[in-house]
Amino acid sequence: MLKSTTTHTWRVWAIYIILTANLSEEQALKQVCPSCDATQFCNCSSRGLNFIPSGLTGKITGLNLAHNRIKHIRTHDLQQAVNLRVLLLPSNEISSIEEDSFHSLAKLELLDLSNNSLAHLSPAWFEHLFALQHLNVQGNSYSDLGGSSLFSNLRNLSALYLGNRQFSTIRQGNFEGVTLLNELWIDGGNLSQYEPGSLTLVRKIHHMIINLKSVDVFSVIVGDLLHSVIWLEVRKIAFSIPAEMQLLRVMSFSFAKKISFKQVLFTDATVPEMISIAEDMTQLMEVEMKDCRLLGTGQWSTQIHINQSRSLRVVTIEKLSIEEFYLFSDLTAVLDIVSPLTKVTVKDTKVFLVPCRLSQRLLSLEYLDLSENLLRDQSLAHSACQGGWPLLQILNLSQNSLSDLKMTGKSLSHLRNLILLDISQNNFGEIPDTCQWPGNLKHLNLSTSQIPKLTTCIPLTLEVLDVSANSLKEFGLQLPFLKELYIAKNQLKTLPDAAPIPSLVAMTIRGNKLNSFSKEEFESFKKMEMLDASDNNFICSCEFLSFIHHQAGIAQILARWPESYICDSPLAVRGEQVGAVHLSLMECHRSLTVSLICALVFLVILVLVVVGYKYHMMWYVRMTWAWLRAKRKPKQGPPKDICYDAFVSYSENDSDWVENIMVQELEQACPPFRLCLHKRDFVPGKWIVDNIIDSIEKSHKTLFVLSEHFVQSEWCKYELDFSHFRLFDENNDAAILILLEPIQSKAIPKRFCKLRKIMNTKTYLEWPPGEEQQQIFWENLKAALKS
Repeated sequence: MLKSTTTHTWRVWAIYIILTANLSEEQALKQVCPSCDATQFCNCSSRGLNFIPSGLTGKITGLNLAHNRIKHIRTHDLQQAVNLRVLLLPSNEISSIEEDSFHSLAKLELLDLSNNSLAHLSPAWFEHLFALQHLNVQGNSYSDLGGSSLFSNLRNLSALYLGNRQFSTIRQGNFEGVTLLNELWIDGGNLSQYEPGSLTLVRKIHHMIINLKSVDVFSVIVGDLLHSVIWLEVRKIAFSIPAEMQLLRVMSFSFAKKISFKQVLFTDATVPEMISIAEDMTQLMEVEMKDCRLLGTGQWSTQIHINQSRSLRVVTIEKLSIEEFYLFSDLTAVLDIVSPLTKVTVKDTKVFLVPCRLSQRLLSLEYLDLSENLLRDQSLAHSACQGGWPLLQILNLSQNSLSDLKMTGKSLSHLRNLILLDISQNNFGEIPDTCQWPGNLKHLNLSTSQIPKLTTCIPLTLEVLDVSANSLKEFGLQLPFLKELYIAKNQLKTLPDAAPIPSLVAMTIRGNKLNSFSKEEFESFKKMEMLDASDNNFICSCEFLSFIHHQAGIAQILARWPESYICDSPLAVRGEQVGAVHLSLMECHRSLTVSLICALVFLVILVLVVVGYKYHMMWYVRMTWAWLRAKRKPKQGPPKDICYDAFVSYSENDSDWVENIMVQELEQACPPFRLCLHKRDFVPGKWIVDNIIDSIEKSHKTLFVLSEHFVQSEWCKYELDFSHFRLFDENNDAAILILLEPIQSKAIPKRFCKLRKIMNTKTYLEWPPGEEQQQIFWENLKAALKS
């Protein structure tokens, strides 16, 4: 029985120790990572950690340890985090990982080890990561992927990011076990050895990003990806030597549907070859160029091969740098290959003219984006010449150098299929009264165009009009088909009139100067479903808010209050819909609210005055101020400052005894005593408290003539208190008490606590009734004054 009890006790003790250790570790983790959200994702980034923090438990699902100083990952660091799904370790100093470090992370879906110092990658790290979908090991210092496959057990892998500046070799078998990838990114700027067939095991790659310098290696990799890659993105490579372009002819057999070039260099000699290769790709639908450079002026002498069955439909060019763009040719060489294109974007490329012949060959074009370029009114007229862009539906000319709205409309008026026109962020200024526009134009964007006033130049066919961020003070256009009006960031003080825009469904008028609008104004918009009147100067009123709150048939009213709102309602905060505000009676009747608040403040002040008078609050305040002033003065003046033998503190009701008996006895003694009396010696015009303080400080002693009248005197209390400072702060015998008549202890007010204390600790003189005793009294008093 004893053995069983002992065993049970040890078990309980062991469980207690384990629980205590776990709790302490969890507390340590909270100190390092205090921000864990409801899903138990803990953010421990940028905390200067040298190790993975202890205390990780099965509750944690995500852990961000980016931007720390972790150098090693040990086996036990993540052993308890069995439910971890996201582990972020980028931008540390990790140089070693023990082989079993990730064995318990069977549910891990994302692992980021990028930008560390790993000199090699071990297959053992990933052996038990069966659920892993995203793996990033870019930016380390390994030169290859080893002799065998690192990823053979990662059957769910969909995104893989490899490579670094030292990465130089890819071997056959490195990708064994990987069959389907949504994204594969190989950073191979110095990749020099690629064994053919290394990537053929991957049957399908939706998006392949490859960054490398060698055209030879690139051609071999492309040969392995002919049938697997849907979107091929090439970065940081130079296509400058025409002979090298022959190596890329293998791309003609690729089944890729999209090719992107980013930070790639082309020349006049290599562009025709690349276009011919793209034309031969039977399934290619889109070509994209971003942040690329072209050395040349478009003088392409090589004849471009034409494939009548080509599938290319979309071309996107953004931030193409052409140093001598002003010498660029008319692109005659590509006239025969642009007719199938349906969507063209040439953005931020310093385009100042589209040749008329080229526009006339864009027979299938439906979407054209020429934003952020250098087009002017005359060049637009030439670019949009008769017969050009016959099927165009959407045209973006925003952020160019257009300044004549009438000429802009006239240049585009022949585009019968044009539905949407964006000419925002130009400099139109004043606009004329009449303009020509395409007959089917329904969407017009004139925002940020420095327009001070709208005129009938605006086409009547519009269904959507954006005139935001101009300098408009009114809106009174007749637009019978208009359904959406965006007029934010102007200077309107009232809602637009509803009669000229009867079909309006949605309006954005935020950031203007509206302070209210009437129920009649609002209800005149019969079809209104959405109104955004945020960030105006609305004045909070019961009438204004209540009619919006109860407005029938309105799907959504956004009248959010600005940062410095005028409305005093605590419910009307920034970002809240007016329709959600419920006003109380007090909020609706401001005058009543102000009156009640004033009455309440007056009542509080009155109560404070009464309570202060009853409990001597002002007395305490005044005394505190005097006490502070007294405390700042030197505690003991030099002997030359003593002018009196004694300062006499007494009640006015005892003045007969003091002035006619005590003063006569002491001041006519031999030698005479110098007494300070308030009636005789106080400085006229000086604050009485200052007189008291100065008189006590200039007196060797302080005589207190105690009586029933004394304890009822406020000024006697002051004198007693300041004498008490000297008595206790300077540790001397400055106070002499004379009891003129017996005083009942109950008669002494509570505020005379110091008097009670002095009477309990000091001997006092009592005025006797008999003459013999009085003679002894005077001798004792004189002796006390001389001491």
